[in-house]
Amino acid sequence: MDLIETPLVLAPPPRIIGWREWLSLPELGIAEIKAKIDTGARTSALHVVWQERFHREGAPWVRFLLEADGSGSAGVEAEAEVLDERNVTDSGGHVSKRPFIRTLVRIGGEQWPIEVNLTDRRRMLFPMLLGRTAMKGRLLVDPARSFVFGRNGELGS
Repeated sequence: MDLIETPLVLAPPPRIIGWREWLSLPELGIAEIKAKIDTGARTSALHVVWQERFHREGAPWVRFLLEADGSGSAGVEAEAEVLDERNVTDSGGHVSKRPFIRTLVRIGGEQWPIEVNLTDRRRMLFPMLLGRTAMKGRLLVDPARSFVFGRNGELGS
């Protein structure tokens, strides 16, 4: 019996990022948004000013207004198919049912699809929270660092 050698393909090592980073959500029209990178949160959350549910070809969708900078300035309106509605427990222990969508996230020149829930985060310091499931196998967090990748995704200091 002959042994066939197959090449070993290694996944690229996870990238190291800070506890807060600039990222983009290109499918939603967000060129840059400040996010808290939170290993304590399982899911990712995105601040929306308002949201409206509707159906398109029998599937549930949501139309929403994003306010990426938290300044109250005119935001970006977007639409996405609702993947699921799930109960989410916030940091204060309150449970609420939230819609989850799938979109691309871009950090440091790389992008991949993530699931994110839509919620009102106006009382939070960051309009977006990037949770563990979005980072799994791709990113490691150095809590002593911030904004490792600059506003345009280039490697900072």
